[in-house]
Amino acid sequence: MEMNVSNTDEQVVAKKKGGLNPAVIIPILLLIGIAIFLFICGNPSNFQDDPRIKGVASVAFADIESKELHPHGLGMVYMGGFIVPILITFMITVIVFAIERAFVLSKASGNGNLDNFVIKIRSLLNQNRIDEALEECDRQQGSVGNVVKEGLTTYKALAKDTTLDKEQKMAALNKAIEEATTLEMPMLEKNMMILSTLGTVATLVALLGTVIGMIRAFAALGGGGGTPDAAALSIGISEALMNTALGIGTSAVAIILYNFFTSKIDGLTYKIDEISMSIQQSFAEFH
Repeated sequence: MEMNVSNTDEQVVAKKKGGLNPAVIIPILLLIGIAIFLFICGNPSNFQDDPRIKGVASVAFADIESKELHPHGLGMVYMGGFIVPILITFMITVIVFAIERAFVLSKASGNGNLDNFVIKIRSLLNQNRIDEALEECDRQQGSVGNVVKEGLTTYKALAKDTTLDKEQKMAALNKAIEEATTLEMPMLEKNMMILSTLGTVATLVALLGTVIGMIRAFAALGGGGGTPDAAALSIGISEALMNTALGIGTSAVAIILYNFFTSKIDGLTYKIDEISMSIQQSFAEFH
């Protein structure tokens, strides 16, 4: 007998649509990253005055070799080469999805102190005051409250049911809570994989940029006929180190944020499990 009385198709669709869509957001962020690289990092104001680049919106990367350009500030980032826009995109992506996850998890935590909510619900369950517990869930308006409300709604329906024995009722109650939890989890965990992936991929892409920069540096050492091209050598080394710095920085931020949000999700899951156990214990005691 199906006792999960409050889940609807509309709720399922709403949960699936929660959060940003990576397929749309990431290409936009890539364009932003390229624009930052070309028009902000590559702006002539980031290089010492050179009459040959006046009036130019941005510096072509080839100009670094063909002209005596001396970068400073964000111009040093521009020296990282064509891998840098990708790393900039990675950093922006981490920031955007971190903000999105922070907003979603804050909303999922609901109104008021979550620990106090758990204590209040457990106290009401011990007194078999189910209607008051449901009112608390309506006030909480978070993921924990949604799961608890589903469990309590099923609790009330099962309490009035005379066709099932106690074991069947307990199984139905447990199933309802598990289904409600399963419905909430995708919203909490959505886009977490992006942070996890960038924590690894950013380092690998930076390593690629580092290798390319070192190839350019050693090519400058060996291509000067015994006289190394100091400018090309410095450009190659700068490119390698800038890619390394951006990649490691992005990876570190992504890993820290991923672990932080994972701990928040685990905390919500623990509180759901804690109240779910109390619901089942209360049903077993009073019914």
